[in-house]
Amino acid sequence: MNQSTRSQILTWLQNEVPESRIRHILRVETMAIELANYHDLDSVKAGQAGLMHDLAKFFKPEKLLALAEHHNLDIDPVSRSAPHLLHAEVGAIVARETFGVTDPQILAAIANHTLGKPGMDALSCIVFLADSLEPGRGHSKELEDLRSLCLTNLNEAVWRSADFSLQYLLRSGQLIHPQTVMTRNWFLQEVFAST
Repeated sequence: MNQSTRSQILTWLQNEVPESRIRHILRVETMAIELANYHDLDSVKAGQAGLMHDLAKFFKPEKLLALAEHHNLDIDPVSRSAPHLLHAEVGAIVARETFGVTDPQILAAIANHTLGKPGMDALSCIVFLADSLEPGRGHSKELEDLRSLCLTNLNEAVWRSADFSLQYLLRSGQLIHPQTVMTRNWFLQEVFAST
């Protein structure tokens, strides 16, 4: 991604999301690039997906639902009750339609960054992890352990990060999307199959 494209995306974001969210987005971009470099993956793609992962984060629920319906996304009962869960998939649509992104890996990493997806590739894993674990999320021992795990085993890091998210959702009495559970289970099975 060249500087001109990056500047265009940042200008767009400044009109769509609060400053605190832009700081989060920039931390996700940085962490995604660092993880990609560490794992010998395409850091340019990782950075672009990280920068664009929350394009639709602050769209109103009605707009998320309308865009999801217009583009024939699957709107299950949990997503209909909590439309903010659609922001990842809608964000991939915005990346394609507003910024001309056609790379399927980048679009998938944007679409998968919230709920994950069973079998998602390493680039999607990196953006999923960077979104959950960027330094602004805190510095508890559990988060620091998960950040270290990202450097040694992406599959286990996705499994354990999903566990961490699920525990938070259970404690706070929020809806849990079944795809998060399926993501967790798939990556757990991959870890056990490889040992």
